Amino acid sequence: VRNSGATAVVEGVGDHGCEYMTNGTVVILGKTGKNFGAGMSGGTAFVYDADSRFYSRVNPEMVVALPVTRPQDIACARELIEEHLKLTGSPQAAKLLGEWDDTVLKLVRVIAKERAALEAAEEEHEAASVPIASK
Repeated sequence: VRNSGATAVVEGVGDHGCEYMTNGTVVILGKTGKNFGAGMSGGTAFVYDADSRFYSRVNPEMVVALPVTRPQDIACARELIEEHLKLTGSPQAAKLLGEWDDTVLKLVRVIAKERAALEAAEEEHEAASVPIASK
């Protein structure tokens, strides 16, 4: 998938998924092939790590693969999977939504390293700006 701004939900991808992706959002509800995210400079991919081997399939040159923990990411992934189920009747989407607490633990967010660094700096800045309660 070479994505320059679209939103897509798919059941799985082969080798080189999200290669050269520059923008947009992709949700992958199943297995991926090797070399995921090669040349990916933008956008977001949410991948359901069905076999607990996704991290070994990511090309770490330009991207980082992170657990999905931020509330906004959890909400985004769920909304897109719900829409996919509504439009397609996907049994895989229904299964993942029906086991949502377990599904979230197996979701991986893939973003460009540059974006990850910016987000980390923003979070650090926000943490430093929070006043510490005095004793």
